[in-house]
Amino acid sequence: MSYNTKQREILLQFFNNNPDKTFTAQQIAQNLKDEGISVSAVYRNLSTLEKLGKVRKTAQSGSREALFMYVDMGKCKQHLHLSCEKCGKTMHLDDKTAEILENNIFKNSNFNVDKTNTIIYGVCKNCNK
Repeated sequence: MSYNTKQREILLQFFNNNPDKTFTAQQIAQNLKDEGISVSAVYRNLSTLEKLGKVRKTAQSGSREALFMYVDMGKCKQHLHLSCEKCGKTMHLDDKTAEILENNIFKNSNFNVDKTNTIIYGVCKNCNK
């Protein structure tokens, strides 16, 4: 097993332990520092995982910093995602609501939504309190 493969396994385990959350590469590196994984190794592996369709890269609202989320779990790729701009939590939009939204977008704009690349940003109910 190569060194990069071991690093990738550690990175995937980190994402498995933190489902439906987004992280910057710096946050990931900080969490994995005890594993001996450098920031450059985190970036390199994130790039590979993104190409493999296991990680989604998005832009943080109001920032140029990229966020990464594991999307290779079960049906995660098939869901629209909601992301809180305050706390960073990401969650699936329920299927019924997503279907209504997708149908309305198609009816009004003749546009098909790509669920694998769609995140709706806003503020979650906990942060709205």
